[in-house]
Amino acid sequence: MIPYGKQDISQQDIDQVISVLKSDFLTQGPQVPLFEDKISTVTQSKYACALNSATSALHVACLALGVNKNDCVWTSPISFVASANCALYCGATIDFVDIDINTGNMSVDALEDKLKIAEQNSRLPKVIIPVHFAGQSCDMERIHNLALKYKFKIIEDASHAIGASYQDLPVGCCKYSDITIFSFHPVKIITTAEGGVATTNNSELHVKMSLLRSHGVTRDKSLMTKEIDEEETWQYQQVSLGYNYRLTELNAALGISQLDRLESFITRRNELAIRYQKLLKNVNCRQLSLISDSYSSFHLYIVKVPPQKRKHIFNYLREHDIGTNIHYIPIHLQPYYQSLGFKSGDFPVAEKFYNEIITLPLYPALTDEQQMYVVDELSKCLLPQ
Repeated sequence: MIPYGKQDISQQDIDQVISVLKSDFLTQGPQVPLFEDKISTVTQSKYACALNSATSALHVACLALGVNKNDCVWTSPISFVASANCALYCGATIDFVDIDINTGNMSVDALEDKLKIAEQNSRLPKVIIPVHFAGQSCDMERIHNLALKYKFKIIEDASHAIGASYQDLPVGCCKYSDITIFSFHPVKIITTAEGGVATTNNSELHVKMSLLRSHGVTRDKSLMTKEIDEEETWQYQQVSLGYNYRLTELNAALGISQLDRLESFITRRNELAIRYQKLLKNVNCRQLSLISDSYSSFHLYIVKVPPQKRKHIFNYLREHDIGTNIHYIPIHLQPYYQSLGFKSGDFPVAEKFYNEIITLPLYPALTDEQQMYVVDELSKCLLPQ
C-alpha cells in the first residue's frame, strides 16, 4: 500500500533517540529547550513552547489568551476536530467561518461579513483560529487587519505548515498573529512521534503556556506568589491550574534531528506537487489554487473530482494499494457538533468542497514511479463511462 503520508526516519534520527535513552534524562532535560531554540530559529519567532501534541498546544494557547465560558472562538470547518475542540475545552462556544472554495482556507471575505453581523449583535469572537490547510498559509495580513479593527486575537493553526512561508517570512514568525501552532504527528512534515509546539513573540504568553503545560508548577522565584526560604532549594509552587502536556526528551531529540532535514523535505514535497500539477493537467480533476505570496509546505496534495464519482474513486484506489484519504469531513457535520446545534447547510462552501476532494499520496520518500502509478490509476477512474 502506498500511504497518503508517511514519516521519514533516518539512522541519524535513531541514533539521536538512542543517545537520549542512554542519558540521565528521559523527560525534563536539555533536549526540549534545544528543540524549542531550533524551532524559534526556523520560524524566526522569539519564543517556542513544546508540548506533547498540537491539540495540547491549541488548548494552552486558548487559555493563555484568556478564553473562557463567556467567549466565542471561530475557526474553519475544514480541519481536524482539534481546531475547534480547543475552545470547548476552555468552556467557550465555537463557531465556524466558511472557506474559499479554491484553496480550502478560511475565506477572508466570509470572515469580514460574519464579523460585521457579530458586531451588530455584540457577539464578536475573542479568538480566530485560521487553519493553513494542506500547508498553504491563509491570507494572514488581511485577517490581521480585521483583528485590529474588531479587537480579536489570532492563533494560527499551522499544523500542516512547518517550513511554509508567507510574504517571504516563515510561517510561525507570528508577524500577523499572537500564537502559531505546529503539529509533529508522524504524517506531518517533520515528526516527534507525537508532539506539537506553540511559537509567539509575546513573553507573557510564552510564560503562561510554559506553566500550563506542566501543572502550573514553577521553580522560578519571579513567578512565585509567596516568599520562600532561600535555603529551601527544594521549593516549588503551583501558581495556576495546569496540565501534564510536556514533551519528552525522546520526542524532542527526534524533532531536533528531523529539523536538520526540514528544507530537503519541503523541497521534495514541492517537487512532487509540481509533478502532480503537470501529470494531472489533462486528467478530469481540479487542483487547489496557490496564492502568489505563499510558499506551501504541501503537507497534503488534494484534488477535486466529480462528486458522483468520488466514492468509486476512493474505493478503487484503495483496492489498488493506493492509500488515499479525505481531508476533512467538515467539523460541523460531526455528530457531537450537531448535538451543539450545527447542521448540514450551515457552511455550504465547506460542504461542497468536502464532497469533491480526495487526498493523493505525498511524502518525501514517494518515488516518481509510485507517483506515476497513482496518476495512472486515478486517470482510469476518471475516464468517460
